[in-house]
Amino acid sequence: MAMRWKAFLDRVQERGQYATPQEAEQAARTVLALLGAHLVGEVRAELAARLPETFALILLNPLQATEPLPPERFVRATAAWIEGATEQTAAWDVSAALSVTADAAGEELTRRILLQLPPGYDLLFGHPQSA
Repeated sequence: MAMRWKAFLDRVQERGQYATPQEAEQAARTVLALLGAHLVGEVRAELAARLPETFALILLNPLQATEPLPPERFVRATAAWIEGATEQTAAWDVSAALSVTADAAGEELTRRILLQLPPGYDLLFGHPQSA
């Protein structure tokens, strides 16, 4: 079952310590648009089914990526899309949005998502993998 819009946004706002829901929404929209370019097939569709509809559509209609970005470049790309962001604030944005996304996805789907991404994304999702 999909997480409700308000619950998703409230969690992103809380984790990111944003002053307004609009800041949390901007971070979530940007991060999910970038993430959608890195996921394919059933995994992307299953994740979309667990997100609020607006965020699901963003995930399913992503920003274009020519190659999978390593975590550091993903953070830099996020900073480039959020006005006034730095790499440090973008890392915060990514972590807030992806940790809530992992909550919505659940453990098993999060594990499959991480298999599609370059090494290091486990930390961005707040799910460090054992070595």
